[in-house]
Amino acid sequence: MLGGAFAVCAAPCIGTVLAAVLVLASNTGTALKGAALLAAYALGLGAAFLSAGVAFGRAMTTFRWLRDRYTVIQVVSGLILVALGLLLFFHRDWWLHVAVNRTLDYLGLTSP
Repeated sequence: MLGGAFAVCAAPCIGTVLAAVLVLASNTGTALKGAALLAAYALGLGAAFLSAGVAFGRAMTTFRWLRDRYTVIQVVSGLILVALGLLLFFHRDWWLHVAVNRTLDYLGLTSP
């Protein structure tokens, strides 16, 4: 699994985009222009990994919050499923359709 994760993460590093940048860098007039293209590629690739690291750090905070409230989330989700099941069983699901349509009308999200 670790090898598969590395392959997914390393694919942008050695893929077709790098090949295209290397071809463009080799066809530029000077080595400075080629180096500038490769530097831009490296900065873009590095920015993606840095933003993924920042997002992962923030996501861990969210996951901790969810973990701490997991029992409450399970109970509320179960109650919603039971309520929807009862609406369907007693053929009262149209109440839900009416409520959604009224909410969308109120928000102005329905088509004219």
